[in-house]
This record gives sequence, C-alpha cells and structure tokens, in this order.
Amino acid sequence: MKRITSLLAALALTFTASTNAQNVVVKSPKLGTDNANPVLDFLYCADPTAVEYNGRLYVYGTNDHQQYEEAEKNSYEKIRTLAMMSTDDMVNWTYHGLIPVGEIAPWIIASWAPSIISKPQPDGSTLFSLYFSNSGWGVGVIQAKSPVGPWTSPLSTSLIDGNNETVKNSGAIFDPGAVIDSNGDGWVAFGNSQGWLAKLNTDLHSFATTPMKLTSPFHFEANELNFINGRYVYTYNDDWSEHEPWTLGGEKPTRCSMVYLTSTDPLNPQSWTYGGNYFKNPGDNGMGDGNNHTHLHKYQGKWYLFYHTGLLEKSLGSDGGFRSIYVDEIDVDEKNVVLHECKPTQKGVTAIKNLDACQLQYAATSAATLGVRYIPTAEPGHTVATVGTPNKIAPKPSQGIIEVRNVSFAAHPKQISCKVKGNGSATFRLDSQDGETIATITSNNGTYQTISSATSKLKGVHTLYIVLEGDIQLDTWQFKK
Repeated sequence: MKRITSLLAALALTFTASTNAQNVVVKSPKLGTDNANPVLDFLYCADPTAVEYNGRLYVYGTNDHQQYEEAEKNSYEKIRTLAMMSTDDMVNWTYHGLIPVGEIAPWIIASWAPSIISKPQPDGSTLFSLYFSNSGWGVGVIQAKSPVGPWTSPLSTSLIDGNNETVKNSGAIFDPGAVIDSNGDGWVAFGNSQGWLAKLNTDLHSFATTPMKLTSPFHFEANELNFINGRYVYTYNDDWSEHEPWTLGGEKPTRCSMVYLTSTDPLNPQSWTYGGNYFKNPGDNGMGDGNNHTHLHKYQGKWYLFYHTGLLEKSLGSDGGFRSIYVDEIDVDEKNVVLHECKPTQKGVTAIKNLDACQLQYAATSAATLGVRYIPTAEPGHTVATVGTPNKIAPKPSQGIIEVRNVSFAAHPKQISCKVKGNGSATFRLDSQDGETIATITSNNGTYQTISSATSKLKGVHTLYIVLEGDIQLDTWQFKK
C-alpha cells in the first residue's frame, strides 16, 4: 500500500506551464516505482561510456540537455559539454555535473559520444583519457588525473580528423571506442561507413600505428572496443538497410542494431570473426526507434550494457529527439567470448549493495528525483541540490524530491547532520515521499553551515525521501549514532 500511495503521489506532483496552448508536464519515470531506468531522470544524455576507479563506476555521456536548452530539435551541433555520473551500487547515482569540453579545448566544433580509458602511471597516479567525437569531423581527447577532472587538452587539434590521408573520404571520423589490453597497450576505433583501428602510444594521445580498416560491413557508427579473455572485441552500430548481401556468416543482423567481432591479432584485418547481433534497436523491443550506441562493462562480477533511448522525453515534456542513458544486465560467456542478446527494459538493474546512512552522502546521489536542479560548485565533479526543473519552460516547482534507495540504518543512528545554505528546509521521510518524517533541517544562512537534528532510533533498510522546500541548497547528509 505504501508503494502504491507513493506512486500516486509521484504522479500527482507534476508541474505545468502553458506554451502554444499546450501544457508541459514534468514527472519522473522512476520516483516511487521499482524502475531503475533511465540512469538519470533529470538530464538528457546519451552515447554512454564507463571506467572503474577505486571501487566506483563512472559513466559519461553526450549532454543532449545542452542541445535541448538551446534548440527545439536534437541536431547535436550545440553540444560542447559531456555529462558525468557514478555509482557503487548500480541504482543510486551521483551526478558529477558537466565537463566543459568547449572551454578546455576551444578549437572543437562539438563534443559527442565519449569513450574513456584509464592507465596507472609510473608516479603512482592514474591517467584518464577521454576520447570524443569532434562533431563528425574528427576525434578529440582530453585527459585528467581524476575521473571527474580537472581536465586538460594535450593537443591543440583533433587526434585524427578528415584531413588524415589514410581515412580521408571514408565517412565521418567520429564515435571513438577505446580500450587498454592486458599488456597495458591502448587502442582506439572510430569511423562512420567504415570502421578503423589504431594502436596508441603510451601518452594515449598519439598513434603508434597507422589507422587500419576493420571488418565492418554496413557500418553506421557507435564504435567500441573491449578486451575479454585475451580477445579484442569490436562492436559497432550497423545501418538501417536490409544488409544484403550478408557475407560474414551467422544470422544477418537487424536494422540499426549492435554487432560484434573478435580477434586475438587486432592489426590483422583477416583475423576478425563475426560474433552476432547482441543488441537490437530499442524500437524492435517496444522502446522507440532511434540511433543506437552501447557500452559493455563488467563491474563487481556482473556484465552490464549501457545504451540510450528517447523515452525520458515523455516525462520531461519535450519531443525533439533527446535521449537518456539506460542500463541492463547482459549475459557474457567470457570463456568463449560470446555476447548474448540483451533486451532493453524500463525496470533495469537491481542494487548490488546497500547504501550506508552513516557514511557521508551527497545530495547529488539519487535513484530518482522530481523538481530538483543540480548546481555545479568550484570543485570538479561536485554538485549540490536545490528546487528546480529540468524543463526549460516549466515554472519552478514548490518543492523538490530526492529518492535514495536501499538505505541501511544498521548502526541505529539517532542524529542527522546536513551541510546546507539558503532559506528553506530539507525534510527526511521513510519509504514514501509522504511517509514518516524522521527529521527536518531548516536553513536561513547565506553561507554553507552544518546543521544537525535528532531523529528517532532507526533500523533496517529503507527508501529515503528528501523533500526540499524554499531556496535551500543541500550539499551533504549523514546519519550518526
């Protein structure tokens, strides 16, 4: 009954505005439900990639929301930022804000479709190299010593673009997919109409080999590389045609689907063997037609497939072709390096661990939100929560809700502390947005302060709802004994 009440309340808490005689309705496809998709319910982003660091999985994507804020349709040309988020339980996601690629590398045309790799350095640090589509013209790269930056551009131009004599006139030079193999060597694939592969130098921003043509019939976009059990796995998105004639054997792939090939000798064009069609277009599974782009990743012993759909538009009140990142588990036979077909779902994945209420938590961490806007701070990768709306024309709502799932109160805390500023309140409730109130933090400060409040003795695992009102900015929260 609590779950049903919460869901009805979530649907009731909507915000409308009138434009061109149409109402704009903003809601969440996740709040008060068991759905884990999309990963973020307040931001249009697409073309996922991921890297693991210190036990957390960091995911990056094309910031479709920038195009949404500046145009009616998603033609991508205004996108010059990339979105960042991370998790350690696959259900609660911390939003790290945007990478301002256009400021870091002012020579770019646009920034789409990132792919990230990391590599330990001799000085004990880790170098993160993030490759991106510089529009359809080329592939750029930025680098950092942290998965959330600060980022710098090691080059004053693309890593490769349409001026390169080898790849000239072969289609768009974009959609990079990078990997580090078991030898510590870096590789990057890219291309449109034709897939290409090159080995990287140790600096990870220059080529050690001339780009080589990959086996990639009916190639469209969305190149990616993985390394599984000694084999290189190349995946790409095939085009919308009937794929005739199909000469690689096996079952002919479906329209605009993701296919894969494997090799133990990547620079030998004849060594690549077709594996199959592992992710059909979401439209073939009732999730809406659109372009197709995936990222395959193993995290904490499970394989996941990140992809995008356009379904969030129904919740945020737009219809311009803006996408959002989803994730589902995928069955991967590592021994034989076989990718079994993954089907997209709204339900998504389940949590792999509980969230400890007695550890410091960020307000930027949520399983679902409604009426919340995240504000970047001066610290790279750090955002704070306030009341707002992701819809560019809807009015500011009266309150914002942050839902955090699988919150463990095993230590039986009796107090909560929050870092807040502004004039307003943050109310903490259990199991539904209108459930039992366990604490309310009130702020009337122009600068951040830590404010504490007693709670009743808490125990068990719950869904925690944080209800924001006024102009409060919530940075962190933590329950204490």
